[in-house]
Amino acid sequence: MHICVALPARRRMIACALVMGLATSAAAAPAGDPIAGKSVFAKCAPCHSVIADQNRIGPTLSGIVGGKAGTVTNYAYSPALKASGIIWTMPELDAYLANPRARVPGTRMFFAGLSKAEDRANLIAYLAKPQ
Repeated sequence: MHICVALPARRRMIACALVMGLATSAAAAPAGDPIAGKSVFAKCAPCHSVIADQNRIGPTLSGIVGGKAGTVTNYAYSPALKASGIIWTMPELDAYLANPRARVPGTRMFFAGLSKAEDRANLIAYLAKPQ
């Protein structure tokens, strides 16, 4: 018997809401391997760092997951990225990493993107992990 049917009405509503919340949050977050993501990051490392306050050609990516686009201190972002209003959720990072120029026309990032979903998921898992 399904758990949502076996419980009294109020508890059933709470249990179903919790189950649905877990299902949606799991679906929204790409399942990636941070160890494999470190290898993918090698493509990013010439321009980006994962060390806080260590900008290179591109801004540091330390703490990027959950952060607002265009807000790393001491980095000159493109007006397009600063005005984008993007919050770097995992799905948003996935879309940006797939094709940065399509997601934010006018971005200064010249990297074409990562075509493989697995590479993007692994990279995002690496960036989400405290360094």
